[in-house]
Amino acid sequence: MTTEEVTVVIPTLGRIEQLRACLESLAACDPRPAEVLVVAQARAGEVAALLASWPELPARVVPCAGRGVSLGRNVGLREATREVVLVTDDDCTVAPDWIGVGARLMAEDPSGIVTGRVLPVGDPTGVPSVKEDPRPRDFTGEPHGGALFPNNMALARTGVLAVGGFDERFGPEEAAEDNEFCYRWLRSGGSLRYRPELVVWHHDWRTPAELEQLYVAYARGQGFFYAKHLRGGDLRMLRYLARDAWWAARGLAAAVLERRPRWTDPRRGIPRGLPRGFRDGWRAYAAPGRRR
Repeated sequence: MTTEEVTVVIPTLGRIEQLRACLESLAACDPRPAEVLVVAQARAGEVAALLASWPELPARVVPCAGRGVSLGRNVGLREATREVVLVTDDDCTVAPDWIGVGARLMAEDPSGIVTGRVLPVGDPTGVPSVKEDPRPRDFTGEPHGGALFPNNMALARTGVLAVGGFDERFGPEEAAEDNEFCYRWLRSGGSLRYRPELVVWHHDWRTPAELEQLYVAYARGQGFFYAKHLRGGDLRMLRYLARDAWWAARGLAAAVLERRPRWTDPRRGIPRGLPRGFRDGWRAYAAPGRRR
């Protein structure tokens, strides 16, 4: 496989400064991708003006009228002209060899998904969704809801779209669409590998209040995920619910004993988010024929 066969997809809500750093890192990649699709769910005109700063990047804006990262990723996958797609988020920067490494890893298993390291930049307690493990791992054949890091993944677009892509019912308030897709992909028999040589950096930019709300959204999305699959008869979700209740109790104990601030501990979002997400997911997936 040559790197000319690679598309990069970046969903964005129009966070211009974060996106600027992301694009700057892509422009420094050697080799560069065949195309870069920036799926803009807000401020599309400003995003287009920003892209003009790097004429060497084969980049274009894909306007997206709806909201939600699931929708943004799916729109990018449908618009991609190459089969191999690398995906990151607008608040990440990529390693100079990211394109080449992603292409090489996909050549080893052209129908699968590869995810990699996500390293924090800034205060690590203020950076969610990081993965620093130096050891590779193959998750294929092991249903798992937390193995995929969508801000650093390479995938085969046809296979991902064939299983329904990311569930677009997970909107802006449900932030576990990646876990639900990961579980569904592995349960369907898809290949998923973690390879530490595929590297991006996730930047610290949220305030403590924003992190608190993000962790509530994570928990709400987990509840949505569990309700969806429990509605479909998957009793494994009961074990996941019990596990999250245990994590919530441990988070509360840490807050009391260690005086840990709420915004530093994702477990503190579980009591506020998971029950509401489960309730809403149970309702959302009630109608026959509306589940993926």
